[in-house]
Amino acid sequence: MKDVLEYTDYRQYIADYYADRKARSSFSWQGFAKKAGFTSPVYLKYVSEGKFNLSDDAARRVADAMRLLGYEKDYFCEMVLFDRAGSDAAKKAVFKRMLAIADSHKAKILEGDSFRYFSDWKNSVLRELAPTMPGAKPLAMARACRPKVSAAEVSETLKFLVSADLLQKDENGNYVQTDKTVTTGPMEVTPVAVRGLHRQMGELALDTIEGVPQDKRNFSGLTLGLTQGAYDEIVQEIAEFRKRIIAIATKEDSTDEVYRMNIQFFPMTNKQDLKK
Repeated sequence: MKDVLEYTDYRQYIADYYADRKARSSFSWQGFAKKAGFTSPVYLKYVSEGKFNLSDDAARRVADAMRLLGYEKDYFCEMVLFDRAGSDAAKKAVFKRMLAIADSHKAKILEGDSFRYFSDWKNSVLRELAPTMPGAKPLAMARACRPKVSAAEVSETLKFLVSADLLQKDENGNYVQTDKTVTTGPMEVTPVAVRGLHRQMGELALDTIEGVPQDKRNFSGLTLGLTQGAYDEIVQEIAEFRKRIIAIATKEDSTDEVYRMNIQFFPMTNKQDLKK
C-alpha cells in the first residue's frame, strides 16, 4: 500500500491498511480493534466508514496498532486532527504541519538514474557520508570510506550524485541531501542493478567479520522450517521492521558513522525435492 505521507484522509488510510493486511493474512476488524484497545470488534470499521471519530489518545493507539513510528505516527495523528478541525483556519494550521512532516521525510524515487545509483555501493555510502564532512575534500572522504577508494572515485561519485539531484551544495559549498531517503520505486524497473548492489554489500559484510571490532558490528541469523503462509507473513514483518529502522535513523539530523544493514531471507532447501 501507499506510504502514510501520501494520504490526507486518515479514514482512507485505515481502510487501505486493513485491506492490505486482509489480502495477505487472516487479519480481521476484530483483531485490529482489540490490538488498538477497543472493546467493540467493529469500531475501527465504523471509523473508516466515517460513522465514528478518533480522539487524540485513540489516534495514538491506532497508530501503534498499525506499527507507525516516529514521523509516521505524528503524521497520522495530524490527519486525525485535520479531520476534526472545525474551522478553515484550524484546518489550514494542521495541514501546514502535515506538509512540514511530509516534506522533511519524503523519499527520493529514482527512475532514470536508478540503474547507475544501485550499481555501485559508493553512491549510497557517499550520499550519507558527504553531508557529515562539511568542507572535506574528496581525498578525506576517500580515507573515511570502508573499504578504501580513491579520491578520483569519490569526485566522480559526488559529481553523479549532484547531477542526479541526490545531493546539492549549499551556499557554503557543503553537500546536503535533497531527500531523507531513496527508494527504487517500482521494483521491476531496476532488479538487475539492485541484485548487483546486494551482491556487493554482501561481500563487504563478509570482510567486516574479521576487519571490524565486534562492538561495532552485529551479526545474527536463524534457520527455520516454514510454510508459504509463514514466509509471506515474515516478509511483511521485515518490510515493517525496515520502516521502523528508517524512522529511528532519520529522527536525528547528526551522523557519527555510516552503516549498512543487510536483511537476507533465503531458502536453504529445494522445495521440489522435498516433495519427492
